Amino acid sequence: MWTFGKVQVHWLGHDSIVLKGTRTVVIDPFKARGNFKADILLISHEHSDHLSPDDIRNFTDTSSTLVAPKLCKGALEKFGLEKVWVEPGSKLETKGVSIEAIPAYNLNKFREPGKFFHPREDGRVGYIVGLDGARFYHSGDSDATPEMKAVDVDVAFLPVSGTYVMTAEEAASAAKEIRAKVLVPFHVNKIVGTMADAERFRELVGAAREVRILEEE
Repeated sequence: MWTFGKVQVHWLGHDSIVLKGTRTVVIDPFKARGNFKADILLISHEHSDHLSPDDIRNFTDTSSTLVAPKLCKGALEKFGLEKVWVEPGSKLETKGVSIEAIPAYNLNKFREPGKFFHPREDGRVGYIVGLDGARFYHSGDSDATPEMKAVDVDVAFLPVSGTYVMTAEEAASAAKEIRAKVLVPFHVNKIVGTMADAERFRELVGAAREVRILEEE
């Protein structure tokens, strides 16, 4: 656990982040451990390592709100929770937490020739979360997109594993465009990527920016 301002930041492995302040925001829990109950649970897209029904059940109760892009509707219909559907560019406020949906897509990661793992037109997202006076950017599964140049936050979580998302080298390049006080590498330790990728990212960014590598809880 790491504290930024008034918010506790927990990394539960892979893309799973918990922001705990006056509200608890859980993002993309997948095979995650912990006793957190989300006031708001954010899902970036429909792939099983981001939209995990078992994890959604573990991290919610009847008062939780689910926020997800529209392509997740079918998979989330069975949950009897309040739901808010977003698309890239959406902005909303719920339970005192501000949320912006940022486009998340591939530029050079292909399932097969000509087919991206995450095509832009599908409407997958990352999120900027405003909580207790701080702004946190969770990129979702994305390459270094042009939209990242407009991101202005306190903390940015960036994937570094490659294969489906940015490599450490690509993330370091994206970090030069993103305005963030602290950079946190993730999308490692499950499926693809290792802590060596996170260390490589920190090495490439250098001393000009603070890079914090979190321990998986």
